[in-house]
Amino acid sequence: MLTLDKIYHAAFVLKDVARKTDLIEAPKLSKDCHLYLKTENLQVTGSFKVRGAYYKISQLSREESEKGVIACSAGNHAQGVALAATRRGIRSIVCMPDGAPIMKVENTKSLGAEVCLVPGTYDDAHDKAVELQAETGMTFIHPYDDEQVIAGQGTIGLEILDQLPDLDAVIVPVGGGGLISGVAFAIKSLRPEVKVYGVQAEGAPSMYRSLHEHKYQTLKNVATFADGIQVKTPGELTYQLCEEYVDDIVTVSEDETAAAILSLMENQKLVAEGAGAVPVAAALFHKLPIEGKKVVCLISGGNIDVNILNRVITRGLVMSGRKANLTIALEDKPG
Repeated sequence: MLTLDKIYHAAFVLKDVARKTDLIEAPKLSKDCHLYLKTENLQVTGSFKVRGAYYKISQLSREESEKGVIACSAGNHAQGVALAATRRGIRSIVCMPDGAPIMKVENTKSLGAEVCLVPGTYDDAHDKAVELQAETGMTFIHPYDDEQVIAGQGTIGLEILDQLPDLDAVIVPVGGGGLISGVAFAIKSLRPEVKVYGVQAEGAPSMYRSLHEHKYQTLKNVATFADGIQVKTPGELTYQLCEEYVDDIVTVSEDETAAAILSLMENQKLVAEGAGAVPVAAALFHKLPIEGKKVVCLISGGNIDVNILNRVITRGLVMSGRKANLTIALEDKPG
């Protein structure tokens, strides 16, 4: 059972591992509210994921540690597991979809994990990881639907309350739901009046549909360049926690996310990946009732492939009216 004491314990375990990332004011990003950024893109491995992965692995028994750990990830959880396992002298295998950004694959290897590239999506990588776990007896480190992982992510909520005690709302990216579940549980346990909002990509709205239809949903297909939140099926535990503690979830388009990434670069000198930028997109494009409020956008990660970043910048420039793309159809006749 998830408790506030468990999140405090996770904070104690993580104090020499994860950074207490800065909370910075961002007045240029919104004229309608007092906006702050929780910069988990500047976290160890460039993402919040190390928090949950390390806390989970730190709680393994000696026998479990000797057998090692296995995980599946599009990239950020992979790096968190790799770092955590290596720091604790434990073998790790990470299954990643073969379309994962090269940078994330190489970083995972450099942090000490054995990487198994699996054709297809995150869900295919998950199936392969489950198969290998059954064969090897290694402990599976779920990226989001695990109580200890959620407790680790919840430490961000404690930090936000410490850094901005009088906040009114926090906006959090949502994929499988581990991050927002932990943050919402921590914040609502201490300050129930603070609003907790989630944001998903329009092309991957699994938790959005689940909450709005009050029924656990699995999507047949997902499509977004925000690979960190490209999840077909939310967690069962995270769905329950979101139902209880999250005030609302909204979606943003690819163009809105691209514009947010560009705005973060130009106005705050911060690089965010697609998943990390969706809270800012929700604020920029007035998706939530936050006018006049003190609002924290949680920038969950900054591990964006440079090739994707190049295309995103172009898209953001088009979205802001500073660049135009012309498509011309030319008739081709023989001779």
